[in-house]
Amino acid sequence: MGDACRGVLSALFGICATLSVEAASPAAPTAPQSSTPPPPQTTSDPAIKGLYGEWALRCEIPAGALTEQCVLVQNVYADGRPDVQLVVIVLKVPDGGHLLRVVAPLGVVLPAGLGLKIDGTDIGRTGFMRCLGNGCMAEVAMDDGLIGRFSTGSTALFVIYPKPDEGVGIPIPLAGFASGLARLP
Repeated sequence: MGDACRGVLSALFGICATLSVEAASPAAPTAPQSSTPPPPQTTSDPAIKGLYGEWALRCEIPAGALTEQCVLVQNVYADGRPDVQLVVIVLKVPDGGHLLRVVAPLGVVLPAGLGLKIDGTDIGRTGFMRCLGNGCMAEVAMDDGLIGRFSTGSTALFVIYPKPDEGVGIPIPLAGFASGLARLP
């Protein structure tokens, strides 16, 4: 993934990710869910506290902060389009809820917003909040229904519009989401 994701996450959240995910790779079949999350997979990056499917639990102390900030993150590219990258981030907010942040590349058609389908079901669309030097950000509070869909679904398809008449769907495997979310401090 390299510097592109590092710049996006560092600029927006004071963290960076070093994941590399093939957008077209199929999600692995999931075993029945147990009440106890499985132990995390390991990685050589000390900021990554665990891997859950294609999701990474990443914790760092942002510059100027006193406490560690953790997020569940996945970085993907559109199939055959290395110029179209999404960074999908889930974090806890102070009230105990969860926030879904998606960073899309600069140049997306902003009025078209960001669409989401899970396993073929249209979930909806949201607008982009702002664009910074490394990408444009959309943000949605995750209610129990959306968390449930992410937890039990196979694939989320995020749709962005690089051109007004050209929607690009970027699949995100959801395997491991529930386990990773359970470990998010």
